[in-house]
Amino acid sequence: MTTKILALTDALGNLVRFVLLPGQRFDTVGVPPLIEGLAFDARIADKAFDSNAIIADLDARGAKVVISQHPRRANPLAIDKEMYEWRHLIENL
Repeated sequence: MTTKILALTDALGNLVRFVLLPGQRFDTVGVPPLIEGLAFDARIADKAFDSNAIIADLDARGAKVVISQHPRRANPLAIDKEMYEWRHLIENL
């Protein structure tokens, strides 16, 4: 049995919250409890979090979407590549 750790950091790379998931679950199911009740201006994530539901939720919150697009996406969204480089903070955690 494996486990996935989904983590959320602030802009300085400090841990804000984390969620544990079974290894066989999709990463996207951990996003709602990860961001519930939090206000933020942008969400930076890799393509594992490229889902229409997550993007719609971020749009509804008025948050900037900085999620690497999955290659199968028919109409990829433009992302701020300079901002996306800050994703290393979560990898460093």
